[in-house]
Amino acid sequence: MKSFGSLLLGAAIFLTSHVSADETVLAGGCFWCMESDFEKLEGVTDVVSGFSGGLTTNPTYYGDHSGHYEVVKITYDADVVSYQQILDYYWVNIDPFDEQGQFCDKGQSYLSAIFVANEQERAIAEQSKRAVQAEFPEQHVVTPILSATPFYPIKGSEIAHQDFYKKSPVRYKFYRWNCGRDQRLKEIWGDKAIHQ
Repeated sequence: MKSFGSLLLGAAIFLTSHVSADETVLAGGCFWCMESDFEKLEGVTDVVSGFSGGLTTNPTYYGDHSGHYEVVKITYDADVVSYQQILDYYWVNIDPFDEQGQFCDKGQSYLSAIFVANEQERAIAEQSKRAVQAEFPEQHVVTPILSATPFYPIKGSEIAHQDFYKKSPVRYKFYRWNCGRDQRLKEIWGDKAIHQ
């Protein structure tokens, strides 16, 4: 018979792993667009724009964010949408072949990347990347799978970047169209592309 202490420890491990499994951090270029795309996915409960992947602490949009990716932290209900489904949705919302950035945005902060929190996520992410590569054998999938690093949400005077597509819908749509995001997604993914 298990002791009360071991039952509590087991419950704590389950709860901790369940919580971490329900969050993921993804980079796919402009975090305005990634936030807009993922907030439309059933089972996603929150999407927060921010930075990850660099060494600079407390990066800011208008200040020092060197080495960081623009990312979104996605919180989701695993009973509604699985991590695999999150990744399936992610791939058709990025250009996995662009090693300079995403769409009209170029540079380190606009590169695509999948940040994994544990080995289970890494295995799923690597398998999903192999599936994309198999679908496009003539091209090279450059999106890396990286170990999770601290996530820094947009805050302070820069909070206007959070929910930008809701706060400034005309400016957002103008930016997204001029950046060629949806046109390129359609070119790569055809009918799989998520039309926004």
